[in-house]
Amino acid sequence: MRLLVLGGIRSGKSEVAEALVAGAAVVRYVATARSSTSDDGWAARIAAHRARRPDSWLTEELGDSPGRLAELLTAAKPEETLLVDDLGGWLSAVYDTAGDWSDPAAADGQTAALADAVRSCAAELLVLVGPEVGLGVLPATEAGRTFADASGLLNQRVAAACDGVALVVAGEVNWLRGGELVGHAGVRDTAPAATTARVAAPAPAEPFVFEAAGAGSVLSTADGGETLSFSPGMELPLPDESTAQEAVDRLLTLRLNGAGLGGLIPVVRFAGGVQGRPDPRPFQQPRVLVLRGDRSGGFAAGDSAQAADRRLDEVVEGTATIAMLAATAGASVQAIDCPDAGSAELHDALDDAGVDAALTLGWRLADAAANEGVDVLVLASCGAGADAAAAAVVAVLTGAEPAALLGRVVDASGFVDDAAWIRRVGAIRDARHRVRNRTREPHVMLSMLGGGDIAVATGVVLGAASRRLPIMIDGPVAIAAALVARDYGAQTRHWLLMPDHGDNPTVKLAADVLGAAPLLQLRLGLGEGATALTTLPLVNTALTIAAATPPREAPPAEAEDGLSEQERIESEIQRVVADSPTAEMPYVKPPWED
Repeated sequence: MRLLVLGGIRSGKSEVAEALVAGAAVVRYVATARSSTSDDGWAARIAAHRARRPDSWLTEELGDSPGRLAELLTAAKPEETLLVDDLGGWLSAVYDTAGDWSDPAAADGQTAALADAVRSCAAELLVLVGPEVGLGVLPATEAGRTFADASGLLNQRVAAACDGVALVVAGEVNWLRGGELVGHAGVRDTAPAATTARVAAPAPAEPFVFEAAGAGSVLSTADGGETLSFSPGMELPLPDESTAQEAVDRLLTLRLNGAGLGGLIPVVRFAGGVQGRPDPRPFQQPRVLVLRGDRSGGFAAGDSAQAADRRLDEVVEGTATIAMLAATAGASVQAIDCPDAGSAELHDALDDAGVDAALTLGWRLADAAANEGVDVLVLASCGAGADAAAAAVVAVLTGAEPAALLGRVVDASGFVDDAAWIRRVGAIRDARHRVRNRTREPHVMLSMLGGGDIAVATGVVLGAASRRLPIMIDGPVAIAAALVARDYGAQTRHWLLMPDHGDNPTVKLAADVLGAAPLLQLRLGLGEGATALTTLPLVNTALTIAAATPPREAPPAEAEDGLSEQERIESEIQRVVADSPTAEMPYVKPPWED
């Protein structure tokens, strides 16, 4: 974990930084100040710092070699704790070594290199102290202005590379970012183990289940015993590609009026593959899984747990749009409370045990649905901050810019909230920066950013593929889960049907990465899962036509003599002409031929 502690002169910033590392068994203290034999006041300050350090600390003095700081940070070992005090002394040494205090940009190369070293530092805990000099009067000297400008730029670059930033004023600690990483907004005095950025999410709650139209019981980790194990490289079945092609070829033989099914041909192909028959049947027992997992922090800007409660209540009461559409489509509905997640821009959304439990729950939801005869699943979501979490997952997995992935934020009154949109974008960028050096392995992705609902949805996709059960997806949570599930087992994407991307930028990009082409361009914005239910009757109409339309009549068979019907008719005409009485009449030359 990397922390930056800023403050003015005599603000107490060094004391705060020292308290942050006080619980470590061994601390490497990197002193950047240059000793001076001509300045008694400066020498007294250095002596006071040395006297305050415990005897167990190891001191590294940079002296006239400021370039060594980046080397020390890069070479730090994972079990080490480092304290750098302070960046102002380091910057002064950079300019003194260069011998030029007239150009603020003269230190750009070294400040950029230092920020990169901070970002890549493998130490368990790195605390850097820096002066905040930008709050006072602009210095009157050229050297003073150079230092103020360069110091402000240095602080920006190092802060961007850190997990937490604190500003100390009059001895009071104000966490600008990452205060939760150290336990609270003040100074921690716990052991080094508490410095880890991973914060355990609440244990998975037993799912709340709403059953309608014959839905079966929901399995949970509390009900089903052992937690399942998930890892990349899962062996999952694929749809029957040969049968899928047969279903398309069969359409050419049907007695259809006009040119046929047109843009709905992919529906028939998809159903033929997942059902394993050339004459696929309409989906008769659909089920909707409404996942609710809330988030706090910037991801949920413009949203709230109370609003999510209301959305879930409307589903249960049957007044929500998705509930009404489910009733029209004859679909059963299950609402599942997933584990909540905290501020993913500050710490991990779930711990490893929470990810395993959520994946297991999703797998068992799909398994139970298959056992009860469900023939297609629809994934839906209504949690607070779910769209931003999905965008964060897609941004990290694809390298896309978060601002390009988030749609407009509409509040409960129906108005666009641009301030909330800005907070969400900032939170996603902070979260992406926090996890920049960590692996993109799917289990870690769900832990870092995904949260409970995306993890449960990922388990649903995996479980459905294992039971050859197709899934209709149309929203950010489902598409983010599909991307993560692909990294567990690439076969999963072949069981997904996307009716429409709803003009959602997150869904559009992820669908393109997955190769999931939308069937329609309705641009509906009725909530995740609603577009799938809206198009389900149309999907079933296409399958009904394909299954029930009779084939065209076969062409007449060839005669026994091996001639086609046309050849037989022409032969008969020649025979009649040859047998005609006029055939033997002599030719009489007309007069004009004389």
